[in-house]
Amino acid sequence: MTFLQPLLLAALPLIALPVIIHLINQRRYQSVRWGAMMFLLAANRMSRGYARIRQILILIFRTLAIAGLIFAVSRPLASGWLGLTAGGKADTTIILLDRSPSMQEQGAGTGVSKLQAGREQLASTLETLGSDRWVLVQTTSADAIEIESPDSLRKLPSTEPVGTSSDLPGMLEKARDYIHANNTGQTEVWICSDIRENDWNAESGRWQTIRDSFLELPQTVRFHLLAYPTEASSNTSIRVTNVRRFETVDNAELLVSLKVTRDASKEDRVTLPIQFEIEGARSELTVEIDGPTLELIDHHLPIERSNERGWGKVSIPADSNSADNDFYFVFDRPRQRHTLIVSNDPQTAVPLQLAASISPDSTTECSAETLSQEQLASVDWETVSLVLWHAPFPDQETATTLTDYINRGGQIVFLPPREPGSSQFMNVRWNSWSDQQTPISVETWRGDQGILANSQSGTALPVGELQVRRYCGLEGELTPLARLKNNQTLFAHLPTTRGGVYFCATTPDLKDSSLTTNGVVLYVFIQRALATGAASLGQTQQLTSGAATSEPPVNWKQIIGPENALSTDYVNQSGIYSEGEKLLAVNRRNAEDLARVLDDDRLAGLFNGLSFSRVDDNAGSFEGLIQEVWRMFLVAMLIALIVEAMLCMPRVIPRVEASGFPRRQADGDLPNDRTATTQATSTTI
Repeated sequence: MTFLQPLLLAALPLIALPVIIHLINQRRYQSVRWGAMMFLLAANRMSRGYARIRQILILIFRTLAIAGLIFAVSRPLASGWLGLTAGGKADTTIILLDRSPSMQEQGAGTGVSKLQAGREQLASTLETLGSDRWVLVQTTSADAIEIESPDSLRKLPSTEPVGTSSDLPGMLEKARDYIHANNTGQTEVWICSDIRENDWNAESGRWQTIRDSFLELPQTVRFHLLAYPTEASSNTSIRVTNVRRFETVDNAELLVSLKVTRDASKEDRVTLPIQFEIEGARSELTVEIDGPTLELIDHHLPIERSNERGWGKVSIPADSNSADNDFYFVFDRPRQRHTLIVSNDPQTAVPLQLAASISPDSTTECSAETLSQEQLASVDWETVSLVLWHAPFPDQETATTLTDYINRGGQIVFLPPREPGSSQFMNVRWNSWSDQQTPISVETWRGDQGILANSQSGTALPVGELQVRRYCGLEGELTPLARLKNNQTLFAHLPTTRGGVYFCATTPDLKDSSLTTNGVVLYVFIQRALATGAASLGQTQQLTSGAATSEPPVNWKQIIGPENALSTDYVNQSGIYSEGEKLLAVNRRNAEDLARVLDDDRLAGLFNGLSFSRVDDNAGSFEGLIQEVWRMFLVAMLIALIVEAMLCMPRVIPRVEASGFPRRQADGDLPNDRTATTQATSTTI
């Protein structure tokens, strides 16, 4: 049990007062032995057992009455595990609020989303607990901000839903930085989240650093998780996977490919209407889905030949989560996909150039050229979609140029040189080469998202068939995409706000790997990175919600999207925006489509060694997490006093007169020998 006024519990020893008073009262009587009254003492012993039981009960209920009063004034809390672990009023309370698209999922039959329920529960709970200072860290915040009170969670624009995935490790780092910078006292950290895997990123190496940094803090920090782990079985999501503008003899068309996803346990056949909107013109296509996914490839949508650039939207009917029912896209004339290969090894550059120059379709033109580092000064980076870097890491001047290219949205893939050296790029460096006596294969890889993801038909890439004979070690804050059987990283991704930075720990050389002979993985890897880089060029751009852009979002103008979105928050809201002559489509991340819940044991391990508690809630539940229950203790005190009073009432017993006729007389207790002796003496006198 937790108390808002725990210091008042120091009065609990007062419950011994009835016992002390009883013992003192016992000493008021003087025992005088008188042989003539022995028969009265014998009669008293016959009823002493009942009298003692009643006396013990009276003492117990008097004690309970005092205890009930003390507990009531100490303001106890109850309801849910959080009521048992809260810990009273804190000096600082930090709130980590997950505003990701999955938090917009509604409870069955309630119309209340997880985010709405979480805000309400936190507001009411934290108002009860109290704190000297309130701090909010939410999905899109750059820093922790102080708020007036928990009631602000109900009305602040910064607590409304967004299309951006949350970064819980980053949010905890901001909370830690605030604690350290402000030297707070006892601190409570409250996390509201639906614990989706993509938001928590449990595989990140940052978690160990986060745990250690919190354990090193001198002040007490407690963590409480308000979780909404329930996955709705009625949710369906839609996503556009590719859009191409294609000119016919008489007109023009858009070839739109999309993917519909629903709960994997659903096997019933359902009819699903899909609505297409091209700059206000709407059409509808009805499809049947009888499995977890549906792929629609190159659906033809006629457009005006003069319409070379524009925007569109696909939608499905409303279900339990409205955040994944729409997807926005932009289109333009196909641009050439140009790849720049930087290599000092012509033999390795040949398969790279071949994979980059073969177009995946007849409407896309691909080209590739090989240069040395000395020739980079003459490159027009505005025409480059992908850089394949098979050389030592660049010097400082070239590294600055590459960083600007990445920040524009460009893609770069690093392959290890023959002599890695000691240089590094974006805090990543190569280690030494490792030779294997027998080829080693790939054990695990990310097939759900990224450049090694399964094909649109759901077929996995043959990554597991790769044979690696030589690989170079990697060191840095990287996200592994594929690991060898000895747990060494083969493919990795460096998280960035824009663009893509990838690392491959081997080369296509036949002495190093089978990337050339098993060319599917190499070709798909390069073409996916190339397509993403090409999408960042020209006057249209597909963006992931939350990604930074070359210009501040305040310069954007909304064409279609959430009506209540702030202009400064456009980058975090799905929709279509214009930036000068440029059209931008912002959408949720791929991982948000039916994101899976993090395993309970894995979640508990993230807080290993820290003071951590968790309570699960449901969207639409109106039961409070923490409630004051002092009224219950007052009622218990009153009941104890009433029972004590009833036990103290004299017992009416029949008494026989000398005449032989019975009459009733109120007879008090004879509590002990001293009382009986005194009464007998008084009667004789």
